[in-house]
Amino acid sequence: MKTTTQAPVALITGGTAGLGLALTRALAAQGWWVITDGRNEGRVKEADLPENVTVIVGDITDAEHRAGLVNTVAALGRLDLLVHNASTLGPLPMRPLPEVGIPDLQQVWRTNIGAPLVLTGRLLPRLLGSDGVLLSISSDAAVHHYETWGLYGASKAALDHVTLTFAAETGVTAYAVDPGDMRTQMHQDAFPGQDISDRPLPENVVPHLLRLLEARPASGRYRAEDF
Repeated sequence: MKTTTQAPVALITGGTAGLGLALTRALAAQGWWVITDGRNEGRVKEADLPENVTVIVGDITDAEHRAGLVNTVAALGRLDLLVHNASTLGPLPMRPLPEVGIPDLQQVWRTNIGAPLVLTGRLLPRLLGSDGVLLSISSDAAVHHYETWGLYGASKAALDHVTLTFAAETGVTAYAVDPGDMRTQMHQDAFPGQDISDRPLPENVVPHLLRLLEARPASGRYRAEDF
C-alpha cells in the first residue's frame, strides 16, 4: 500500500457487498483510493477489487479493527470521503418491539450507530483537513414506522441525528442519505421467501450518490433519488 497519495481518498465501511461494493467500485474507477472493510473474507475474494482499493477484513464494532482503518487513512495522508454503509438488521427474522430485548438493541446499536459515531470522531481531523464529506447511508425506516422495523429504524434515526450533529458542531459537510429500496442480501433477509427482483440494483443508486457529492449541497438529510 502507498504511504501517501495525491488521489482523493474514501473510507467506505461494509464495501464488500451491496451498495458499499457498488460505490467502492465506482469511486475506484474514477481514480479514488478507497479503503473498505467487510467481515466475510470469502466476500472480499469474490469482490475482486482493483489495486487502488485496500480491504481490511474485520468487524466495525471491534476497536482494534477500527484502529486499523484509522491507521490506514493516516498512512495515506488524507481523507476526502467517509461513508458509513456497514449496517445490520439485527436478529432474524425481524420481530416487533415487544419481542426485542436489550442484547438485540446492543447488537444493532453497536453496528449502526456506535461504530460510526466513534469512527467519525477519530477521523474528523483528517476529514476537516481535506474539506471532506461525511456520508451516512440511512433508510426511510428512520422517518416512517413499519412493523418489525422498529429496532433498525430507530438506529438509523439515531445515525441521521449523529451525522448532522457532527455538521452542526464542527462545520464538516455531512449527509444522511436514504438510498431507497434495493435488491441486496440485506433487503432479501428482511423479506425472506419474497421476490424482490423489482427493486433496483445498488449499481443503479450509485450515480445518484455521485451526483450528490458533485453538487455538494448544504448538510442535511436527502433522498438519493432527488439527485
